[in-house]
Amino acid sequence: MRTPFLLALSAVVLLAGCASKSSTPGGPQRVSIQVTDKGFVPAVVEVQAGSPVTLVVKRTESRTCATELVLKEHGINQPLPLNEEVEVTFTPTQSGDLVYACAMDMYRGTIRVK
Repeated sequence: MRTPFLLALSAVVLLAGCASKSSTPGGPQRVSIQVTDKGFVPAVVEVQAGSPVTLVVKRTESRTCATELVLKEHGINQPLPLNEEVEVTFTPTQSGDLVYACAMDMYRGTIRVK
């Protein structure tokens, strides 16, 4: 009977460690995003309004037009060098969806602000 419980507990701990967002309530929020051959992955992330957000973006694909991250609502136009993590920090002030894209507006992602 202990084995199924231990397996379930191990799975929960493993999944918790793989989350793409880490934050403390009311504190800074970090969200990992990759640029792959499929675009921005994950395509939708969730954050809390009123707390600073740092997007940690890494472009791993050379054959893409997503060489920049543009978040117009916050005046962000950040180059994304190949295979380098880039941090983009801003503070969303209200709930709703923020759409970011590549400079050509072909690849998009959504930041869902709660």
